[in-house]
Amino acid sequence: MKTVAIQGIKGAYHEAAARTYFGGRGEPAIEILPCRQFKDVISAVKREPELTGILAIENTIAGSLLQNHELIRESGLVVIGEQKIRISHSLAALPGETPETITEVNSHPIALMQCADYLATLPQVKIVEKEDTASSARRIAEQGLKAHAAVCSRYAAELYGLNVLAEGIETNKRNFTRFLLLANRCLADEWLDPSKASKSSIVFTLPHTEGSLSKVLTILSFYDVNLTKIQSLPILGREWEYLFYVDLTFLNRLKYRQGLDAIRPLTNDFKILGEYEECKTEE
Repeated sequence: MKTVAIQGIKGAYHEAAARTYFGGRGEPAIEILPCRQFKDVISAVKREPELTGILAIENTIAGSLLQNHELIRESGLVVIGEQKIRISHSLAALPGETPETITEVNSHPIALMQCADYLATLPQVKIVEKEDTASSARRIAEQGLKAHAAVCSRYAAELYGLNVLAEGIETNKRNFTRFLLLANRCLADEWLDPSKASKSSIVFTLPHTEGSLSKVLTILSFYDVNLTKIQSLPILGREWEYLFYVDLTFLNRLKYRQGLDAIRPLTNDFKILGEYEECKTEE
């Protein structure tokens, strides 16, 4: 049975993504290792070679999690897969509560932001930011906090014995989060099937010269490599220089590799973070 390190506790969306990913690969039963922060997920996987980690990397509403791009680059771990899931929030509270009796709502700040329109219909409530959606639900259940509610998943509410007062309260119903699966090199080589790889994540820097990025993108296009995302981050201590995080998809592995060989001389600090199977469905 695989053990997966997640940010948060059982019932968090990271757990849902991990179970969806491994369930789709014939491993419905996995162990969850809760970690408080994203950096703790990285530390756990580096410490225990047999662990797999999962990190959220971007959300269709909140955008990219920039710190996670850097954590992955600096970790030396390999991206072995991705998973996209629909994020649907619920309002959950102790049995007997109703939306009208709630005076305080707790959750992760991004979850609260994603449900702002619904929460505005509850003018009597105080909005309090917490570190996680699932831990907000667990705290209410364990401490028996009356008149408190959590914004969390239905699964988290049921896991901790709360009633769902309202479901699907997120403002934008096209609310998806993309997660990356991470492993040590030894496990990655065992887990990955190169013949199924259709996507990669790379990172590089470019000389501060006119048209340097345009040249790289033109070459990739020539080799029929599709750029699905580009994210730039400033390099601390190097004014006006940037790291470029790029996600690529490809149909022909040989042409993809030729494309990478062609852009390497134009870049600095080039690194392949991982080559993996693209997640084309959003659960």
